[in-house]
Amino acid sequence: MNSTTLTDDQLDEFGKEMDAIRQRVMSELGEEDATYIRNVVKAQRAFEVAGRALFYLPPAWPLAVASLSISKILDNMEIGHNVMHGQYDWMGDPGLNSRMYEWDTMAPSENWKYGHNYIHHTYTNILGKDRDIGYGILRMDEDQEWHPYYLGNPVYAFLLMVFFEWGVALHDLEVENMVKGKRTWEENKALRAGILRKIKRQTLKDYVLFPALTGPLFPLTLAGNATANLVRNIWTFNIIFCGHFPAGVATFSEEECENESRGHWYYRQLLGSANISGSKLMHLLSGNLSHQIEHHLFPDLPARRYPQIAEEVREICQRYGLQYNTGPLHKQLGSVAKKIFKMALPPKKADTASTQTKVSVGDPVAA
Repeated sequence: MNSTTLTDDQLDEFGKEMDAIRQRVMSELGEEDATYIRNVVKAQRAFEVAGRALFYLPPAWPLAVASLSISKILDNMEIGHNVMHGQYDWMGDPGLNSRMYEWDTMAPSENWKYGHNYIHHTYTNILGKDRDIGYGILRMDEDQEWHPYYLGNPVYAFLLMVFFEWGVALHDLEVENMVKGKRTWEENKALRAGILRKIKRQTLKDYVLFPALTGPLFPLTLAGNATANLVRNIWTFNIIFCGHFPAGVATFSEEECENESRGHWYYRQLLGSANISGSKLMHLLSGNLSHQIEHHLFPDLPARRYPQIAEEVREICQRYGLQYNTGPLHKQLGSVAKKIFKMALPPKKADTASTQTKVSVGDPVAA
């Protein structure tokens, strides 16, 4: 649990060091980065074609599912998520432009970019502002008021994991605010229409068109497509939750972040994130969101650069006495699961310990 705080001067210096990293990497972007993302796109398409083709061979069904699952994971994580952050806009390639890219999932890209790129990345881990804290469904912080509904926290988390692409698609409807009377059904008319169009298209593609193309193998292909989507949903949920909700990840109040400096914004991104250690393959399949700290610090830098700058970021954090939260997948996942169960229960009056680190700014560094 990190109790380190920084003075305003320290925050300014910290911000300058982060800015310097970003400016240096931006100046280095070039053909190597372009070749990398184009090769990932080629691999993703090859896995998809192989998966679709293998469905015509019933004994190869497990291979077909595995290949299609990898394709969907790459499209979702290393391509879609990162392209829509504008990480490759500098290339001038329409197929890799954040304004034009549409990914293979239920959520319309325009909705996702507003809710994720703007709301989440601007107000990261600010309670009352960042709707990704619990996604309007879960209690993931002790400062979220408890009520009996949250006894179902583990069940809601499991269902969100299984139907994650649907949860992301419906997230922007702000159903929880509609229940509270803060948003009306009519206000969601345009959003609702866009979501329904995308859901219709995705459903027809995966559950009607491609299965129909395999003729009498329709049921097997339908089951294979559904399984590939399930694999992608489970993987994506676990990577995202391990980057945002393990023990030691900080949350902030709106008051703490009023008129925040650039340095404080970096400080909040750092303490509100966690990394996952692992192999190069794991980093690729996670869209390098295994480096969630670096992603929150520099969301518009190509994600392939995050492993290259991670040690530098970590060294700077050590100099400022700031926690750099990282660990293997099983450790972070276990921590997240523990929090989901703990937050389901009413808080104990005598329990003053927090599973989320609370931070403040403006005081001298505390040991």
